[in-house]
Amino acid sequence: MTQLLESPLSPPRHDKPRPRPAPREEYRSFGNMESRNGLQERVEIPLLLRALRLPRGGRVLEVGCGRGIALPVLSERLAPAELVGVDIDPSLIKAARLRAERTHINATLHVADVRELPFADGEFDLVIDFGTCYHVSGGEKGQLSALREIGRVLRVGGLFVHETRVAQLLAHPIRSFGRRLPWKRVSTLETERGAVLWIARRRR
Repeated sequence: MTQLLESPLSPPRHDKPRPRPAPREEYRSFGNMESRNGLQERVEIPLLLRALRLPRGGRVLEVGCGRGIALPVLSERLAPAELVGVDIDPSLIKAARLRAERTHINATLHVADVRELPFADGEFDLVIDFGTCYHVSGGEKGQLSALREIGRVLRVGGLFVHETRVAQLLAHPIRSFGRRLPWKRVSTLETERGAVLWIARRRR
């Protein structure tokens, strides 16, 4: 009777195959940092709104809204006709809904991928991004899809406001290292004004 021998260099035959590690380009949610949340809520967002002179009213979308830290500030400072937030992580959207209820703001929240937004063309007057487009899955191809989707859902003349590489490197120096957005391939979003940490681009 022949006996099958396993190589000592091979894993035992009864072991389950190990899952493959996630590719470097796969999106990973950022951890909850209360100190960073408070800084963003009390300092960063008010400075952003003042520095870029963002218009009040209109339909406002925040992509990658996470736990909804920015939503109450945007609601109070911009008095939007409609405020919408999207995030790919259902647990973060759940937390954002709780924050919206607790702060008594009217915001519509969706689990959605910025690379495939569930909105009509030209639906928003203002889209705000606090760094999501730098970190979407799929590397440069994913970033390009996100930027084109944002351009699609913005009305002509609408604004896209996003963090610069400087802001990203200050907030997330390791994770943001080497990440750039492919602006040369997005002709519909033209730089209008900037303020070191943020840029406002107008939809052509």
